[in-house]
Amino acid sequence: MTAQDLLFYSTNKISKPLNFFQAILEGLAPDRGLYMPESIPVISKEVIKDMHGLEYHQIAHLILEQFMEDPQQDLKQKCQDAYSFFPRLEAVSPSNHLLWLDTGPTASFKDFAAQMMSRLMGTKLDKDKKLLILTATSGDTGSAIARAFYQIPNINLVILFPISEVSDSQRKQMTTLGGNVDVIGIDGKFDDAQALVKRAFTDRALTKLNLTSANSINIARLLPQSVYYFWAYSRLIKNADAEIIFSIPSGNFGDMMGAILAWKMGLPIKKLIVATNANDEFPKFLQTGEYQKVEPSRKCISNAMNVGHPSNLARLIDIFGGAMDENGEVNIEPDLDKMRQLIYSCSVSDEQTRQTMQTVYKKHNIILDPHGAVGWFGMTKFLKENPLDADVKSVCLETANPAKFKEEVNKILGVTPPIPPSLANIDQADEHFLKMSSNYEDFAKYLLEHKLK
Repeated sequence: MTAQDLLFYSTNKISKPLNFFQAILEGLAPDRGLYMPESIPVISKEVIKDMHGLEYHQIAHLILEQFMEDPQQDLKQKCQDAYSFFPRLEAVSPSNHLLWLDTGPTASFKDFAAQMMSRLMGTKLDKDKKLLILTATSGDTGSAIARAFYQIPNINLVILFPISEVSDSQRKQMTTLGGNVDVIGIDGKFDDAQALVKRAFTDRALTKLNLTSANSINIARLLPQSVYYFWAYSRLIKNADAEIIFSIPSGNFGDMMGAILAWKMGLPIKKLIVATNANDEFPKFLQTGEYQKVEPSRKCISNAMNVGHPSNLARLIDIFGGAMDENGEVNIEPDLDKMRQLIYSCSVSDEQTRQTMQTVYKKHNIILDPHGAVGWFGMTKFLKENPLDADVKSVCLETANPAKFKEEVNKILGVTPPIPPSLANIDQADEHFLKMSSNYEDFAKYLLEHKLK
């Protein structure tokens, strides 16, 4: 099967399969499922080994061309344009590393997907067709999407965020752009904002708005996120037979699914550590086999992970032979034994997060943000419980620059993290955003009155 022939099906198995560009423009399937590739191409060991000599944008092209054919525009050029930045690896010990994903225009790992998405979606629109992107964010997605799609012709954005659960910097990165970017602060949780977005996609009254999404329910978010796992492996390991461990601070599980796709493509991952904050629905599910959403989601200092029902869990369960609907009902049990062989998961409290930040700063003079600290705690916990893996190369993802959480970092460490250029002067910019309840009728009325043009 070639990339041209590859179709993407819905995890709910009702909607008809679509090609890549149809799937990303639609976002959520009509049956409320999430799109997945009908087959996942495998990258050979020889090709993975040769990635050591490639730049980041070249690895991105190599991976993405497996899933899509782009005859009208040069995918290679899009990758080069999108990735003028690349991650940074920092060795904390001979075996343990941090993968800093804060090097993009909004200092968040979401940039690695958003910059590619905007180039893929923006060039596939008919000149006389407008697209309205609805996105719910728990923190960093909104700013990354807003920056990536800002002033792209024929695309408008509406971004929803929980008004009391994002940092000042995260909020200001969304609310100071204007133009084609509208931002709404929801009086509720991230799960409430996400529920509004998902319901809007299946609301026939909104069909004329040409809705799609740019958060991790869109398959175009996940595929670019698989790239930095290959990149990190290529920089740390020269022998393509050697295994690697990744620790992923996890909320809506988009980053985790990027790793799962990399694993399915042949990256030799020994273990994926899925570290959550106090929203512990997944660690409990992995342990007991019983899934129960956390409602309402618990507010933690790792705010971007305050998710009580991760959307991408449906994709993970699908990968392991099961089926979960959009409401979190497991209709077909996945192979939990195989899932447990690959994945280790734990819940990390705010106190453990603070202690980890203090320990890493005192011992290594490294400032972690609260999300990276959750991942680091999960990695060290796993390695303590599995000492035979102590010499395996292990990588913890640092998903955002600590300066995005400078108030919390200063409170915990007594220091102010350096401000990256992407956050400089943002405090002086004017903000513009609406405040709204989590009532769906109010949201739908807003869209029809303000976006149906």
